[in-house]
Amino acid sequence: MAEVTVRFVGGPADGLVRRVPAGPDGAPPRVWVLRHPDQATALAGAGADHRYRRDRRDDTGTWTMRFVRTDPLGVTE
Repeated sequence: MAEVTVRFVGGPADGLVRRVPAGPDGAPPRVWVLRHPDQATALAGAGADHRYRRDRRDDTGTWTMRFVRTDPLGVTE
């Protein structure tokens, strides 16, 4: 599976750069949900899903994902 580099803008992941799966068109998914990495918190029923939407590619070829909102864990599923 192909991957593409994205930079998260705004929200708790502001400035994070990582690789995510790319679609057939070479773009990242239209929507991406980040979960807090603290597994113990997630298992206890706490935590949050941070929703980002695809924006555009910058001059270096890195896509941006803009913060939309934070939902309680599991709401976005």
